Amino acid sequence: MVAWRWISQWLVLLAISALALGAHAQAPSSQEYTPSVGQAGKDVVWVPSPQALVDKMLDMAKVTSRDYVMDLGSGDGRTVITAAKRGARALGIEYNPDMVVLSKRNAAAAGVGDKATFIQADIFQSDLSQATVITLFLLTDLNIKLRPTLLTLKPGTRVVSNTFRKGDWEPDETFALGCDTYCTAYLWIVPARAEGKWKLAQGELTLKQQYQMVTGALNNGTVSLAVSGKLHGDEISFSAGGSQYSGRVSGKAIEGTVKTSAGSAHWSARR
Repeated sequence: MVAWRWISQWLVLLAISALALGAHAQAPSSQEYTPSVGQAGKDVVWVPSPQALVDKMLDMAKVTSRDYVMDLGSGDGRTVITAAKRGARALGIEYNPDMVVLSKRNAAAAGVGDKATFIQADIFQSDLSQATVITLFLLTDLNIKLRPTLLTLKPGTRVVSNTFRKGDWEPDETFALGCDTYCTAYLWIVPARAEGKWKLAQGELTLKQQYQMVTGALNNGTVSLAVSGKLHGDEISFSAGGSQYSGRVSGKAIEGTVKTSAGSAHWSARR
């Protein structure tokens, strides 16, 4: 009788163990999320940027600890993490919530969780106004869609793109890494808004602006001189009648230096 009772108890325990093992086998996996190259996203498929190009993009933007970097469509977080390792505050904006979790985990593992942050959001609905550097790896049509917003950012904001350009907004600098695919970086410097009429002591300066390029005329009342030049953030430089003008655009004023055959002199203009 004792032996039979022991055998019965053993069979019950065996059955309970079998049920527990079956339940465990059917439980959801706790495996960490791992993205796949080419997986679909809201606007583009996910392809990671080569780390060497990420480094070069941040070099081109001259990222330092004084910068606030925003990466649009931040994927696994590598650009944000690399910027944070340089001491910059960096924010990744990513639509895929699983990627956001992965990025936070990667940033913590890299020891930069305090400087690298990530949010789940739509890049086209996000406030970019505080950024000093924008990085992105999006298709050309998406870059063009973002272009009006980027042009409203503070003059001097640096925008760097992997592979894809911004339509007829020509880059200020280009770098080719020399690999097979997704290996070219483009840099744009957001220009100040200088188009319009400016009053000078010598007459009137009329500027037309196409992104960072400026053309126009300098009229002193008797002679109209053709103007051709460029903006680099809030810095402007142009030639007119053999003279070289340089200066800084600040709202409704420009202050700078003009170089002529007779030497250098100060010049200023007001709207």
